[in-house]
Amino acid sequence: MAGNSRPSFTKRQKERSRQEKQAEKAQKRVERKQQKELGLAPEAAPEKNLEQAVELDEYGMPKGLDFHDF
Repeated sequence: MAGNSRPSFTKRQKERSRQEKQAEKAQKRVERKQQKELGLAPEAAPEKNLEQAVELDEYGMPKGLDFHDF
């Protein structure tokens, strides 16, 4: 009856990923705090203009991917 080991493995995996995310968030908080203390502006996320990124057909619908898009 050793076939029941999978759930505990997935639990450990989920817990490990949760801890990694928590550590990343803590690191980001420290970096933001240091930037704030130094008087630097926080880096803004680059804005993406979807109208320029998507080609539209004559009906205003997004075109599908073509062979040359890859």
